[in-house]
Amino acid sequence: MVSEAPPFWWSKADWRAWALAPFSFVYGQMAGRRMAATGRASVGAPVLCVGNFTVGGAGKTPTAMALAQAAQAKGYKSGFLTRGYGGSLDVTTLVDTGHHRATAVGDEALLLARVAPTVICRRRVEGAQKLIAEGVDFIIMDDGFQSARLMLDFALIVIDSVRGIGNGHLVPGGPVRAPIAQQMRDLSAILKVGDGDAADRLVRQAARAGKPVHVATLTPRPAPDLKGRRVLAFAGIADPAKFYRTLEALGADIVARRSFPDHHYFTGDEVADLVREADRQGILPVTTAKDAARLAGMHGAHEELLGRTRVVEVDMCFDDPNAPGKIIDLAVANYRQRRLREGRKEG
Repeated sequence: MVSEAPPFWWSKADWRAWALAPFSFVYGQMAGRRMAATGRASVGAPVLCVGNFTVGGAGKTPTAMALAQAAQAKGYKSGFLTRGYGGSLDVTTLVDTGHHRATAVGDEALLLARVAPTVICRRRVEGAQKLIAEGVDFIIMDDGFQSARLMLDFALIVIDSVRGIGNGHLVPGGPVRAPIAQQMRDLSAILKVGDGDAADRLVRQAARAGKPVHVATLTPRPAPDLKGRRVLAFAGIADPAKFYRTLEALGADIVARRSFPDHHYFTGDEVADLVREADRQGILPVTTAKDAARLAGMHGAHEELLGRTRVVEVDMCFDDPNAPGKIIDLAVANYRQRRLREGRKEG
């Protein structure tokens, strides 16, 4: 999987996308066969997958966190299963926020672990079994919709309403991970995030296929201290522009912007440059929770920058506040039906 999304993926298809079309076709054939493969493993707990159609962020992590909280409200012990993207560990690991750094387990895993037990594992079946051994009885899988080796009881696909699926081409000519028709068949529901119109075509396609469509907004937590405040905004996420729009909605005066690649680990020189810029203009550094997670636990200039930075936290707020609970109930019901079918086959 491509680790960094080229800018041309997110605009109208140009000569680069069409030049790569033969490779995209081959990639799509392989991805489609992988999704259609049988023999996925069953584990002793419901598995809810939060994924997206494309490479790049769409709001999966805050969605997963909202669903975990909904499961907890219903009395389940929820837990997260993730590959730990951006981390160096390649063994099954229960994340410890007091011990692990992002360089080991990835930034998203640290955020998830603040809400519920989180296991990183390249082999998802093994990771799910580890969560169950830790007492988890409801598993939320962050990403992996197109490649999971686990039986999924519910697959919620998150799509950003501003970026949509970019130019619509498959990797490497575009950001799409597998043929849309295949993904549409296998998903359980779509979550449209925001009020843009770039996702409308897929929303209509999902509705025609009888797939439920939920709507949500990525909402920043109240930050009255930022209203009118002159800030240096920096972000290493899939769509830094989304963060800048959030700051503007909070009333911040963005004097300087610094964008970095998704999951970027800041070098000493980059950190020093951010500190100098903030000092030179007398402005407040502001960043995302994911970027703060990559600075946490570091020493020297990194520690200094984090100590001076205002971190903006966001939550995924569903238009229908009952929707997360309904999704949990459906996942559990599907799991129970699946276990009954498995029991009959064994009998």
